[in-house]
Amino acid sequence: MRFQFRMFSAITILSTMLAAPAYAGEDAVTFWNRTAVQTFLAAVPARPAPIPFLDVAMVQIAVYDAVEAIDGGFEPYHVVIPGASGSKEAATAKAAHDMLVNLLPAQSSSLDTIYQQYQADHFPPNDPGVAVGAAAAAGIIALRANDGRFPPNPDPFNGGTDPGEWRPTPSFIGSPPAPPSFAPMAAPWLADVNPFALRSGDQFRPVGPPPLSSDRYTKAYNEVKSMGARFNSGRTLEQTDFALFWALNYASVWNRVFRDLAEANLPDIGDRARLFALTTLAMADAAITAWDSKVAFHFWRPITAIRLGDSDTNPDTVGDPDWEPLVNTPNYPDFTSGANNVTGAATRALALYFGTDDMDFTVRTTNTAAIQQTRDYSRFSDAAAEVVIARVYQGIHFDFADVEARKQGRHVADWVFGHFLRPVD
Repeated sequence: MRFQFRMFSAITILSTMLAAPAYAGEDAVTFWNRTAVQTFLAAVPARPAPIPFLDVAMVQIAVYDAVEAIDGGFEPYHVVIPGASGSKEAATAKAAHDMLVNLLPAQSSSLDTIYQQYQADHFPPNDPGVAVGAAAAAGIIALRANDGRFPPNPDPFNGGTDPGEWRPTPSFIGSPPAPPSFAPMAAPWLADVNPFALRSGDQFRPVGPPPLSSDRYTKAYNEVKSMGARFNSGRTLEQTDFALFWALNYASVWNRVFRDLAEANLPDIGDRARLFALTTLAMADAAITAWDSKVAFHFWRPITAIRLGDSDTNPDTVGDPDWEPLVNTPNYPDFTSGANNVTGAATRALALYFGTDDMDFTVRTTNTAAIQQTRDYSRFSDAAAEVVIARVYQGIHFDFADVEARKQGRHVADWVFGHFLRPVD
């Protein structure tokens, strides 16, 4: 493994272990990542499905700039703080806290309580690192102040009614996740949000889905019709549980993987901060990339395509007006897959960071309906390949939307890793 991080001594490792918080292996970076993810997912009102990827990235780049201002060695993302000093734990906690309060002001009271307790347990209130963290957060808040998130009075997006065009879809009781039936597209404005690292949201926009009359479309149609059906499918019981395993919250699950890998491989807080920044930047821009494609092509979902299969001009796609997918169809277009975009970005960013695709790690589902709650991997790309298949077995994506999305996510990660947070030397 060719890790690109700082040199450290056995004394440093021992000191880190002795100073570890209550969770084994957890330091300030992993504690505040966990806190951020839990806070965003529990927010009321709920954040639109893809937005937590942006939220977490904003927290992590503020944390990274705070830690690197003290540590040095890698380029800042945005905020330069001359003469920064103090505890990196204090800088991390303050940067994360201030970003969270800015993004979720309704949760400020509970976030203040968490911060005050963390400060009492880890550093004095006058630690110079507190000012560093505050400066880093303020810089990121200013940078993203007018980035296109949550525009006032956005127009709803309902697609179209021609063959191949997305339109709102029904939901079915008992198959997670459960968006409202026939809801307009979630957060269509995300397609126009300023990326964190890319030049534009359409930088990696693909050519588009295959024509409805093509062999590629016909093959994908018949595959998802059989393997993704809720009833009388071609899946085995094992394949159904595999599909349910991957019907999960991708922001929560991948950040858990990042924490596990950091705790197992990176004793230095600066290296952890950089890992979280690179991976969450890649996932945030992958989400923007996916939404750009979804709005640009607004391609219909399998549930619509299969129910209207007899009127799509393709004689080889036999329709079924009663067909249902295994899990509820999310309320946004098919092409390209958001889950595969962010998974492709996450797994590629991890391989780039550690210098190898070969790494043992565990994915833990958030779907209690799955019998198998954990899956173990020895390669990052294996998990990415599984998500391509799973979205077909779930009945919510055509294969070509998954394959193209994984490719987009990998391109995004390559761009982020090649252009941001590089070694100073």
